[in-house]
Amino acid sequence: MDMKNIGGTPGGARTFLLGMIMAIVGGYLLMQEVSVHGGYWNFGFAGGYGRSFGITLIPLLFGVGIMFADGRSFAGRFLTGAGALVILTGIIMNLDIHFQQTSLFNVLLTLVLLVGGIGLIVRAAMPMGDSKNDAKADAKSDAASKS
Repeated sequence: MDMKNIGGTPGGARTFLLGMIMAIVGGYLLMQEVSVHGGYWNFGFAGGYGRSFGITLIPLLFGVGIMFADGRSFAGRFLTGAGALVILTGIIMNLDIHFQQTSLFNVLLTLVLLVGGIGLIVRAAMPMGDSKNDAKADAKSDAASKS
C-alpha cells in the first residue's frame, strides 16, 4: 500500500488527511449545534391523530409467531422484516431535529470546514500533479512502447 498515492492516484496524501481532519471537525461542530427530540408516535398522513405505536407491532408479532411455528416460512420472515422496518421508519419519522441558536460566524465556519473537507477528500482521490509533465510522460511511454 502506497501512502503517497491515495486511492491509487498519484499524490494527494496530505490533501486527503487535511480534508479528513476538516470534515471531521466540521461534522463535529455541526452535530454539536443540533438537538433531537422525540415526538408523539403517530402517522398524521394516514388520518390518525392519536398515538399509534401499537398498530405497528402487529406485523412484527405475526411474523415472529409464524416463525416460531415454521422457521423456514417466507411469510414469517417477510412479516418480521416488514414489521421491523415499519417500526424503524416510525422512529425516524417522529424525530424533531432543531438547530440551536448560534452566530453566523459559527454556522459559516462549520459549513466551510465540512464542505471544504469533503471537497479535499474528493480532490485527493483524483490524479494530482502537473498536467504538462503528465503529458510528456505519456508521450515518452508511448514512444517507448512503439519501439
